[in-house]
Amino acid sequence: MNDLPSPSAYGTPIEPAPLRIERMLPGPIERVWDYLTKSELRRQWLAAGEMEMKVGAPFELVWRNDELSAQPSQRPDGFGEEHRLQSRILALDPPHRLVIAFGDAGEVAFDLATRGGKVLLSVTHSRLPDRETMLMVGAGWHAHLDVMVARLGGAEPGPFWDAWRALKDDYDRRLPA
Repeated sequence: MNDLPSPSAYGTPIEPAPLRIERMLPGPIERVWDYLTKSELRRQWLAAGEMEMKVGAPFELVWRNDELSAQPSQRPDGFGEEHRLQSRILALDPPHRLVIAFGDAGEVAFDLATRGGKVLLSVTHSRLPDRETMLMVGAGWHAHLDVMVARLGGAEPGPFWDAWRALKDDYDRRLPA
């Protein structure tokens, strides 16, 4: 007689693992918080869109990635000049935590922690629906955060789409199939 449980008794993954990216940024923490929450500053590294700083508040993110660098870069096929995403604030603890719904592509948590005169920014994108989405957003967050690092450091970022393409290939090699 076999007393081992049947394979169906074991838990199985129901979603891909979250993706976390971290960057050490020049402080103070309030400055980095402004780059996450103020449309004009966020537009310089990610996407524009006014946010009402209230849990449950809806907002729209508007990407214009061609405008992120003064250096020209060829936009990949399938990407328009502009992309819009309906979102909502899920959690808020200024200036330490912001969690947003990311359309139908999961949730994104921005966590900030002071480390001396610098700020550790952790971006965690969870509930990604599939590996292809993980590749797209992994490369996207990585490239956008590199633009943020440049902006906060007073430098001009490199060509966005060139970086995104190279990063997508890197993530394809690094993330399990």
